[in-house]
Amino acid sequence: MTTTLLVIQFVLTILVTIVILLQKSSSIGLGAYSGSNESMFGSKGPTNFLQKATYTLGLLFVLNTLALGYFYNQETSKSAIDKINIESIVPSAPQENSAPAAPVQN
Repeated sequence: MTTTLLVIQFVLTILVTIVILLQKSSSIGLGAYSGSNESMFGSKGPTNFLQKATYTLGLLFVLNTLALGYFYNQETSKSAIDKINIESIVPSAPQENSAPAAPVQN
C-alpha cells in the first residue's frame, strides 16, 4: 500500500510543479507558452483552470501525504532505536571474581 501511495506522491509532485510553472506570473515565465486569448480555456486564458488544478492537486498532495504517513506508521511497529541491539554495542560489565583482589603495594 505504501509503495502505491509513494508512486502517487511522485506523480502528484511532478504535476503540481508543472501546473505551477505554467501559470502566468508578474514575469512571463513558462506562462507565455500557455496559448493566446483564443485558446480552449476562454478569453481569460487558462488562469482559472490552472488555479483550480493547482488547488485540486495541492489538496490531493496533502491528503496523500497524510495517508502515506499513516500507513507507513502502521507497517512500522518499531522505531529505529528499538531495532538496535544494545548488547552488541555496549560490552557487558566484567564478571566479579569470588576471591578479593590482592592490594597493590609500591
